[in-house]
Amino acid sequence: MISKYIGFDSDYIIIGLAAIVIILFILYIVNIVQISKLKKRYNIFMSGTTAKSLEDTLLKRLDQVDDLIAANSSNEKSINKLFDNMKCTFQKIGLVKYDAFQEMGGKLSFSLAMLNEEDDGFVINAVHSREGCYTYIKEIVGGNSIIVLADEEQEALDMAKEANKPAK
Repeated sequence: MISKYIGFDSDYIIIGLAAIVIILFILYIVNIVQISKLKKRYNIFMSGTTAKSLEDTLLKRLDQVDDLIAANSSNEKSINKLFDNMKCTFQKIGLVKYDAFQEMGGKLSFSLAMLNEEDDGFVINAVHSREGCYTYIKEIVGGNSIIVLADEEQEALDMAKEANKPAK
């Protein structure tokens, strides 16, 4: 009777419904297998003697995270202290070797400029002659000297001031 209204035989409807039931049965079996695997993994995860052991493990890991955060904070303070200390150290160096006297060879005389981050420091000038070696030091404040610098000393100072500047 329904086949008159729909326009096709009821056998097709039964075959279609049977196919749907088979597909649903296959999906049901796949679902059962997946749930079984999930239960096994859950049991392995919870296989401690009590749930307290899992809680202890989590608390231990959280304590380790807290320790790492504290260590990181300590490291940051140490690094900042090192950077502050580095401002006072000599970071910029300029060296010029030269012959102080025409009869002497080998460029045994030199001017050495050593500056910190603020261009404070000194220039040492060592003059080598046949009679001996004489050293002189001149203070540098803000990249300048109160005392007039010799050409070699000025060259060493300029070299030191340019030492840590980025290349253009």
